[in-house]
Amino acid sequence: MEVTGKITRVFEVITGNGRKGTWSKQEFILEQPGQYPKPLCLQLWGEDLITKYDLTVGLTVTAHINLESREHMGRWYTDVRCWKLTWDKQQKREWQPGGEGKKGAPAFDDSQEDTSLRGHYEGQGNLGSGPEDDSLPF
Repeated sequence: MEVTGKITRVFEVITGNGRKGTWSKQEFILEQPGQYPKPLCLQLWGEDLITKYDLTVGLTVTAHINLESREHMGRWYTDVRCWKLTWDKQQKREWQPGGEGKKGAPAFDDSQEDTSLRGHYEGQGNLGSGPEDDSLPF
């Protein structure tokens, strides 16, 4: 399944320990265009995807997603898990992927479809902050 929209908010990375080991996730808000824009909260799971995409506010993306629901103590919770992001090559910058100014960063390779924004936005305070403790079991 695919959804397209503009990233309006990026939350901090959340990490934890589970029965399968350490996990990490990052949530972001994707606003779908239209007369009545609809915000959608998506999740990137795993340090590899979080590092690969390194989200920033204002980028228009197509998110490839899976929907997943689970029950906990009589209530149902639904996750929108993003497994791939793509965007128009016109949105690429010279510092992508990996960031030109970042030490040890890979050289720019325009043949890569997926890009990383970490090098440019590191330390600029563009990431939102998530809830401190939402007391959910996951």
